[in-house]
Amino acid sequence: MALSNIKRVKSSEIELKDRLVSIQRVAKVTKGGRTFSFSAIVVVGDENGIVGYGLGKAKEVTEAITKGIDDAKKNLVKVPIINGTVPHEQYGKYSGGSVLIKPAVHGTGVLAGGAMRAVLESAGIKDVLAKSLGSSNPHNVVKATVDALSSMRDAYTVAQQRGVDLNKVFNG
Repeated sequence: MALSNIKRVKSSEIELKDRLVSIQRVAKVTKGGRTFSFSAIVVVGDENGIVGYGLGKAKEVTEAITKGIDDAKKNLVKVPIINGTVPHEQYGKYSGGSVLIKPAVHGTGVLAGGAMRAVLESAGIKDVLAKSLGSSNPHNVVKATVDALSSMRDAYTVAQQRGVDLNKVFNG
């Protein structure tokens, strides 16, 4: 059900802003010594309901970030936003990372930490309560957050899927 809700977006049509979530230096030990390379997790979004994440790996930091941005532009999804917040409470999970996202009243701000904050702000969500429940690994937290956001549905979408009037969704 959630997989059918994901709406892919073409990156060429929109102005995207990128945010670096995490950068890791990894070492490969060989006979000749240590070989260092870098991996970067990048989140891109238009701050108007479209967000994506990507991972880039390279010998140089700037190359890793560039590759991450290119990868993120291939994985864009549309997120429903109502009055600057999410439409309903949602739980997201990826591997060991679990997140809980709740709507908040206007003026609350983005109450989220680290990797979740980058994803939520890139998506354009202004007021939200969020909690990372499982692993704090940035890879898993970013993927769990995008999973939660992509499985959200607004009232109009629910009405279309059920084949009923919009008033019937709220009033039973």
